This record gives sequence, structure tokens and C-alpha cells, in this order.
Amino acid sequence: MHAEVVALILAIGFGVPIAVIGGALGQGKAACSALEGIARQPEAAGKIQTAMIIGLALIESLVIYALLISLILLFMGVPSAEKLMEAVSKFK
Repeated sequence: MHAEVVALILAIGFGVPIAVIGGALGQGKAACSALEGIARQPEAAGKIQTAMIIGLALIESLVIYALLISLILLFMGVPSAEKLMEAVSKFK
């Protein structure tokens, strides 16, 4: 049991930073591409900016989902296979 808890904490400790790094790289790429598009076509700046903000919000939501999943795993733990089968069988 002790090793399982350590493995869970390590997984959470590595999972969230990886999600944050991925989100930051995605947001940086989106902002860079939007600025290049605005530099090439300044008249389309409003449409590009709107699309960029929507994209950034979606990227950020993925990072928040990773944080929520890690917090759920941290506080509830990973259920065993028997508990999962019992929960599934209740819905049949």
C-alpha cells in the first residue's frame, strides 16, 4: 500500500508539470502564429485576435482538467479493479 501511495504522488507530481509545460508551449505557439498573421494582414487583426483568445482559453482548460484529475487522484486515490467492477455492475 505504501508503494502505491508513493507512485500515485509521483504520477501527480510529474503529470501536472507536463500538462503545464504542454499548455505553455501551445499558448506560445498560438500567440506567435497570431502575431505573424496580424503582421502579414493588419486588417484581419480583430478576427485573428478573437480566434487566438478562443484557442488560448481551450488550451488553458486542458491544463485545468489535468489539475482537477490530479487532485481527484490525490484525494480519492485510484480505485481497485474490484471496486470499479462493483460500481459498473450497479448500473446494469
